[in-house]
Amino acid sequence: MRPTSVLLLRRSALATGLPHYGHLLAGTVKDIVTRHACAQGFHVPRRFGWDCHGLPVEHEIDKKLGISGKEDVLKMGIAAYNAECRAIVMRYSSDWRKTVERMGRWIDFDDDYKTLNTSVWYVFVELFKKGLVYRGLHVMPYSTACTTPLSNFEAGQAYKDISDPAVTVSFPLLSDPTTSLLAWTTTPWTLPSNLALCVHPEFTYRNANFILHENLLSTLYKDPKKAKFTKLATFKGAEMGKWEYTPIFDFFYDKFKDTAFKVLVDTYVTSDSGTGIIHQAPAFGDDDHRIAIANKVVRLDEMPPCPVDESGRFTDEVPDWKGMHVKTADKDIMKVLKARGRLVTQSTLNHSYPHCWRSGEPLIYKAIPAWFVKVGDFVGDLVMNNVETLWVPANVSENRFGNWLKNARDWNISRNRYWATPIPLWVSEDYEEIVAVGSIEELERLSGEKDITDLHRDKIDHITIPSRQGKGVLRRIEEVFDCWFESGSMPYAQAHYPFENKDAFEATFLADFVSEGIDQTRGWFYTLLVLGTHLFGKAPWKNLIATRLVLAAYMLARALRAGLGLRLMRFDGKKMSKSLKNYPDPGIVMEQYGADALRLFLVNSPIVRGENLRFREEGVKEIVSRVLLPWLNSFRFFLGQVALLKKESGVEFKYDPAAPRSDNVMDLRVLARCQSLIEIVREEMAAYRLYTVVPRLLGLVDELTNWYIRFNRKRLKGERGTEDTIAALNTLFETLFTLCRTMSSFTPFLTENLYQSLRAYLPPSDDDNSSVHFLPCPAVRTEYFDPVVQRQVKRMQSVIQLGRFVREKQKVALKTPLKELIIFHPEAEFLDDVRSLGGHVREELNVREVVFTSDEASTGVRYRATADWPVLGRKLRKDMGRVKAGLPRLSSADVKAYLETGSVTVDGIPLVTGDLTVAGYIELPADKAGYDAHTDGDHEGLARELINRVQKLRKKAGLQPTDDVDVYYRLEEGSRGDALKLAIGTQREAIAKATRCTPVDEKQRPEGLKTLLAEEQEIGDLKFWLVFPR
Repeated sequence: MRPTSVLLLRRSALATGLPHYGHLLAGTVKDIVTRHACAQGFHVPRRFGWDCHGLPVEHEIDKKLGISGKEDVLKMGIAAYNAECRAIVMRYSSDWRKTVERMGRWIDFDDDYKTLNTSVWYVFVELFKKGLVYRGLHVMPYSTACTTPLSNFEAGQAYKDISDPAVTVSFPLLSDPTTSLLAWTTTPWTLPSNLALCVHPEFTYRNANFILHENLLSTLYKDPKKAKFTKLATFKGAEMGKWEYTPIFDFFYDKFKDTAFKVLVDTYVTSDSGTGIIHQAPAFGDDDHRIAIANKVVRLDEMPPCPVDESGRFTDEVPDWKGMHVKTADKDIMKVLKARGRLVTQSTLNHSYPHCWRSGEPLIYKAIPAWFVKVGDFVGDLVMNNVETLWVPANVSENRFGNWLKNARDWNISRNRYWATPIPLWVSEDYEEIVAVGSIEELERLSGEKDITDLHRDKIDHITIPSRQGKGVLRRIEEVFDCWFESGSMPYAQAHYPFENKDAFEATFLADFVSEGIDQTRGWFYTLLVLGTHLFGKAPWKNLIATRLVLAAYMLARALRAGLGLRLMRFDGKKMSKSLKNYPDPGIVMEQYGADALRLFLVNSPIVRGENLRFREEGVKEIVSRVLLPWLNSFRFFLGQVALLKKESGVEFKYDPAAPRSDNVMDLRVLARCQSLIEIVREEMAAYRLYTVVPRLLGLVDELTNWYIRFNRKRLKGERGTEDTIAALNTLFETLFTLCRTMSSFTPFLTENLYQSLRAYLPPSDDDNSSVHFLPCPAVRTEYFDPVVQRQVKRMQSVIQLGRFVREKQKVALKTPLKELIIFHPEAEFLDDVRSLGGHVREELNVREVVFTSDEASTGVRYRATADWPVLGRKLRKDMGRVKAGLPRLSSADVKAYLETGSVTVDGIPLVTGDLTVAGYIELPADKAGYDAHTDGDHEGLARELINRVQKLRKKAGLQPTDDVDVYYRLEEGSRGDALKLAIGTQREAIAKATRCTPVDEKQRPEGLKTLLAEEQEIGDLKFWLVFPR
């Protein structure tokens, strides 16, 4: 083994919920990378991790016990509450272990890591020592359901569309009560806390006994041009500063009458909606709070009016609605506004709004004293450290994550909760003396307490520390850590650094590899980067894979029998959710198709390229039929021929890795394809591009089953002598053995199963070869690469594919022998290549004679030209009609001359290279009666035209380059559909690469799919429809 370790950072799993495909994808990516690294000779420690703290656990207990706020928790006692939380922390751990192990992930569950660790205290105290922690009053996203503030990045994780009231309210001027300022808001519940109004200094405001932005009259009138009002004056916002108005409510009038209830000026005001005048409630808006402090409406250290408790209910400071949740109070407040003549307009606004990621309830914004880690001052460091990371895909680093970093704010790390790691700060009553404690040993030394083993509130909140400044005793603050702080501390906590494993940690830090879903750009990736930058001045990783989300499919899923009835499950294209139950059970899918099929489906999907995936069970099934079954059948065929060799010749087959190089072209071809697979896997895994491997695997499996075995059956069955049979079996064994070793990281079950049978044919070895997963990844054997052989076989394959098509077209079975096959090609090298393998051509196409020729006249080769008329029309304009009418009159010789010279004249209009597309076709001479023909000349051109049409239709449908969409084609009656089908079949790879899809016959379209866009296409005399489903 190499002395180097590969360190993988894993985000811990929550054992309070069951795993879905998103979890399985992340685990599969990590498992493939670490298995491959191990096969490369690296030591890879692999421990499973559990998230044990935070809102997910507490929310379950709150629902169970009907807890709605702090009073309920204190009534039952924090110790009892935490005991309930502790009891469910590992509720589904056995289910996780069963599913993860069934998925084939090689990981240690017994020596697992749990987020109950003093290393989190160490991380915090290091930040505290550097002056990066402070207590401040900030307006924060707040979950009234979970009774705790959230960080800004948590608030960005769960936006939903909701309907809110939108009201325009009047504020009469003290100097002229007949004239009112009009403010628009979607949060009527904040109006009792109003302290000011804000305008933009450069906006123009109109006075018509009501004052608002001159271009926002549509807020009041459906058609401002027809509205009847008298324009009295206009003002710039800068002129309106300090105008005083009459407040709507007087709950806070006496306290703030000397500093509040006036117009303030700030450039954050917008003119895209509302009135251009914004009502200010400093406790419930970040900008409101900033502006109020800047204008001395409230002091920096002063709590602005905040009559809302931790559960989102009004307090006795607003007695009219005391005990009522703020969102529920909206309607009652609007009634009061109307009764007082202050409600000018009332409507409903549908908009996207942040929700609590755990409870699903709408958030509010609320001023809360909290503890923050400084981030805003270190944006440059974060951006620089991010640039040094290899991201897959790279655009996530530059766009989604990079943009988030550029606008990073200070991080609220405190939560007013219970089941979490307590923040280790002991303070005096006036907060002037603060002691940060970094370990249990330090807490015991400072407090005199002994045998502290549990760091939870119920176990340490009672502990006090004597003041060194004569302030009595210091008590721990009530707040606990945000669970994201624990997640970000994971690299240090999993090693219990620096209390244990100090040298080992410092030798392996940075991590070689991190992988999670793209939603973690504002979660785990972000907190890891912040803490790594603050602690060590660098990101804690070298390479990072960001996968997109696994969504439930839009299509109608297969019927599942449930109880007595038949249950049809329609999946909705939303993010997979345990609460929504919008995905098929992973256990059932693995039981039916196997874990290997699910693994290959996930890593071959767009999700690993940073694009969303709609999970389709049919996709897993397709992996079985196209990859795993043919691979397995090849192995079974090998075993059968080995048994036949022993029966017929008495020879026990043994693989000979040092056997002389075969001179059989098909042997050389398949062995070279094996080396190509090894090379690709090594290269792509080094770059963490897992998604490129499966198509290469599919290609090799196809080569093995449909070409090598098919063309060598007689050799393998012993019809050409024992020596040749052994050589062919040696090649077949080496191919299967290479597949097992190269793909063991991707398909651990099938490769292990096949390998255990293949082991019997291996020569003795001193190494531990008891499992394929103990073997090193094979090295590339460059001596197998022979470009001439590759070219010869590829050309032979193209001839055979054309011959098969002609037979299918004429409905002539392969069993029916044909007299003659004529192969035309203008290049002698092509003909020589196919001639060298002519025996395979004769045998596969069942013809008695093969004729090779370059004579166009005798074979009826002709040329015709077509054009992309919309493109050419933009160039020719009025002359297009003449060219369109004259093009069919061009002779084959004219078109051939155009190919050679690059110019041709059509009805007097000169055309040059690029204007026309040339395709060859066959027009059989009279002496070739009874023959049929086909050419591959049409295929590339037709495929290019098809690609062009698909791309144009994508653009017309408004699709982005990263959007995945299925494409179906529908043939017009009487259209030459065979040509389209063959073009798609022979040019499948080129079409898929260019359009990110392969068109499928609409007959195979699943029921229930709605159409996004359909359009008729015409390429030459071929007419068909292209259809994009939703």
